[in-house]
Amino acid sequence: MSIEFGWWSKDDDGKFQINVRIHGGNIEWTRKSGHWQSWEKYPAGDADWEKLLGEAARRVPRRLISPKQYDAIKSLRDRSFGGNTTPKQGHEIKE
Repeated sequence: MSIEFGWWSKDDDGKFQINVRIHGGNIEWTRKSGHWQSWEKYPAGDADWEKLLGEAARRVPRRLISPKQYDAIKSLRDRSFGGNTTPKQGHEIKE
């Protein structure tokens, strides 16, 4: 499975772009704040995961991703949080 998601977000520092890449059971969160800025690792929080699941859920009825791929994204979330509400640092899943 190779899927990419992206959206804009805001925090106290300003507006930035979030990019999520899912490939082969690994997930990578990156962000950048401007067109000429480079991508940097992003420690995603619970709100970011909810946004990702919402974006994925909207793609299932349009057949852009399969229900199986959506379930894989949900399982990545469960594995990255380790069964509790506190995220592990980095959110990278290595198999």
